[in-house]
Formats: sequence, C-alpha cells, structure tokens
Amino acid sequence: MNMTSPKKLITPPGLAKDSFTRIARNGIGDAYNSYPHSMAWFKDRLIVGTTRSNLCLFKVSAIKKRMDRWPIECPDYVYDLDMRAQIWEYDPLHKEGDAENAGWRLNWRAPLIQAGEETLPQELGYRGMCVFRGKSDEEDCLYVSTYAPARGFGTRILRSLDGRNFEQVKLPDGFDKSIITLRLLIPFKGRLFTSPTGRAGGDPNLSGNASVFVTDDPVNGEWEIANPPAFGDPKNLGIFEMIGFGDHLYAGTANLNGYQIWRTPAEGKPPYKWERIITDGAYRGSLNQGVASFCVHNGALYAGGGIQHGGVDMVTGTGPAGPELIRIHEDGSWDLIVGSARNTLDGMKVPKSAYRPGFGSIFNGYFWRMGSHDGWLYLGTLDWSTMLPYSEMENWPDVMRRGLDRYGLEEFMNLQSGAELFRSADGENWMPVDRRGFGNKYNYGIRTLQSTPHGFAVGFVNPFGPRIGLGTGDDFAYHDNPDGGFEIWLGSNSKPDS
Repeated sequence: MNMTSPKKLITPPGLAKDSFTRIARNGIGDAYNSYPHSMAWFKDRLIVGTTRSNLCLFKVSAIKKRMDRWPIECPDYVYDLDMRAQIWEYDPLHKEGDAENAGWRLNWRAPLIQAGEETLPQELGYRGMCVFRGKSDEEDCLYVSTYAPARGFGTRILRSLDGRNFEQVKLPDGFDKSIITLRLLIPFKGRLFTSPTGRAGGDPNLSGNASVFVTDDPVNGEWEIANPPAFGDPKNLGIFEMIGFGDHLYAGTANLNGYQIWRTPAEGKPPYKWERIITDGAYRGSLNQGVASFCVHNGALYAGGGIQHGGVDMVTGTGPAGPELIRIHEDGSWDLIVGSARNTLDGMKVPKSAYRPGFGSIFNGYFWRMGSHDGWLYLGTLDWSTMLPYSEMENWPDVMRRGLDRYGLEEFMNLQSGAELFRSADGENWMPVDRRGFGNKYNYGIRTLQSTPHGFAVGFVNPFGPRIGLGTGDDFAYHDNPDGGFEIWLGSNSKPDS
C-alpha cells in the first residue's frame, strides 16, 4: 500500500508595514480628494472612486457638532470648490505620470447639473463599486453607487464596460431625489442587491428605510423589495452592510439600540424569508450601533461594528467607545473576537483575541473595512483622535485628559493619531501591521481594502487638506498641509517598483 502523509497547510507570510509602497498621495495630486470611497479590481486595473472635501460638507450639514475651530479652510459656499467626484484607474504595469502618482489616470468626473439657480455637481462621491454581470450584460461590468448633493437630483447607479465610460441604469421604484446616496452594491446568486443609505435634509448614513432591493437585470429589469419593512423593527434605521456567505445573503442594520444581523437564502420570488441571527448589538446594546464592515475569511463571516459619526454620537450622547469584532459560522452561532466579555442569551462570550474593544484604543471609532488576502484577514480602523485639537475640550473623557496632561497635545497627537491596520491568519490571533496611519497622522481612517493580483491595496481617508487649521486662540490660522488628501498603499511580499 502506498501511504502518503496529508499535505500541510501553509499560510503565506502576512504583509508587514515594510511590505507596502505608497502608490498615491495628496488625493492623487488633488488634496480635495478626501476619501478613496470605493475600490474594485476590474479589467486588470485598480479602479477608485473619490469623495470630495468631506470636512467642508460636514461643516454645512445638519449633523450636531461640538467644535471650537474648524479643521480645514472652507469657503462660505461649499460649491465655490470643485466638488465633482472622480473615478481613477491605476495600472501597476504602465506607470505613466509624475513620480509621486505614477500609473494613475483620471477616467471620469461627475457632470455639472442645474438645480434651480444653482450649478451643482451631480455627484459629490462614488461610494460603492462592484463587478457584476446581469442578464442583459454581455460581460462583467463595473457598477458604481453615488453620493449626490442634497439639493440635486438624487442618487444614481452607474454602469461601465471599460471602467472609463459610464451610463446610468434604472433605480428601484420609489427612489426619489430625497435618496441622496447608496453605499451598497452586492452581487449574490446572479442578482444585484442594494439599499438606500442616506436622505436629503438628514444624515447621509441613515435613510430611515431599512429596505433591501434586488434585480437580476440592472440595465433593463425591475427592482423588487427583498425584505419585510425594516425586518419588522422600525428601530432599524438603515442597512449599512451586506455580503454573501455560504448559501445566505447577510444584512447588518443600523439601530441605535444595537445592530441586528439578518440572513436569507434568497431563493424563490422576493420578498425572501429572513432569519435574525444577531440582535441588540451582539448583546452590547447601543455601543454597537451599526455593522460597519463584513468580510468572509477561512469559512467564517466577520462583522465589525461602530458608533456613527466617527465613534462619538453627539445626537444620542453615545460614546466614545471602541468597536467590537464578532465571527459568525454557517450554523448561525457566533464568537466574540474583539470586545468586552459578557453574559448573553447565547451564553458567556469572552473575546478570543484577548483584545478589548477597539484593539484597546478608545479612539478607534469603527472597524471600518476588512479584506481577505493571501491567507490573511486584514482589518482597518477609523481613529478619531485627529479631531481632538478642534473639539470642545470640556467634553473630553478623563482618559483623554490624563493623556494630554502627561504628554501635551502635540506629542499626544504624534503618539496616537492615524488609522490602524491589523492582520490575522486564524481570526483570533491578531497583530498590528501599523498603528499610526502609515506615518501620516492625518490618515485617520481606512475606508477601502482590495485584494489584487499585484498585492493588497489600502485606501486611507484623509480630509485634512489642502489647508489645515493650526494653533489655538488668537494664534489659530490656516496653513498649507503637505500631508493632506487621501493616500493609497499597495502591499506585496515582492514589493512593486517605487
């Protein structure tokens, strides 16, 4: 008898910080490009959708703020800036252009529209992307979801055959111009799923409408409602994340009493039958307001949470508190991976990583994005400490005051600020790739992660440009910030040429 030993599973080495090369800085040469808000690998190129000058948009929004000074210089009328969102491509094999941003090409800029007496960009941002082939698509296409001005014509879904030319496709019935943004475009079982994300006059992250829509033909087909209204709970104010895992589509809600996670096999005619598998923020309540990220890795589904508005919700007085990470199995059971130990209706849950919420940092407001690459699970955070110099200090918690008393504000910021990237092969043993924004304290969030054949792309949110406020009191003034504008880094065990 010929006996052979079983093959040993080998996990490739994970990406350390020195495995990454910066491929884009200063918003690809335009520091008003604040967010690399969406990312996809399409036609052998990395496609990136931007959102413009988010802090100037936030300044004029109705969202409650407690700021002594505004972090960046903004005009009185935000549309005095060029707020037209952009779509770029990066070709790692043909790096034409200047040395700092070589390989990039601007493919699309949002058109201008006339809304009454105002001339506005049709889109401020391109918030979601996916590659999908619908019934009328002859090949895989790039689909893009948009973020529109509140006084504009509402959100759109765009489609492209080449990543360079885009056309609008049909929206679900009932989407009027008050629906200003979509975050999600999720392919599953030959169909495309979406959900309204934000509404004019309110919050761009909460639509108040936790509805799932589905179609198998975005070009010519009709969208249908795929779930009962708000899953039967009016406190579900929106659906922030969806993903396919195994035989089910999963949806994570925003709920001020604690997020819920629902799943459906998505079979038959919609609306589908759904099952709730997580409730009350995994029994943490309001400190787990929403599911900020999903990722499938090694046969399990990981869900990262967060508190809206960067981890401190001024509207409801929730936070600051670090986010948690849970792991869901195909049988519906779940583990606490990062978080606070507690008794639940599903038994005692102790964090398997031994990390407390936020990987031990109160400043990590979201586990904002996850990605699986080359045998490793990567997780990126939003670190809101970058906003400390501009906030009302009397509202700071004691832990922050103690740190500032010890180090002083400037040194504290240098030690603390910048988004964090962690990695794990098994989902339980985690190590930091970097905890300081890859050397730029203004890289305060990781919004996009994309596995590519050429490496792992990490997109850092950086809205602190082009001019940033420095100083206090009468010394406060705006100065050019050479570190403003989003950055994108590419990690590879065989690093690309610089």
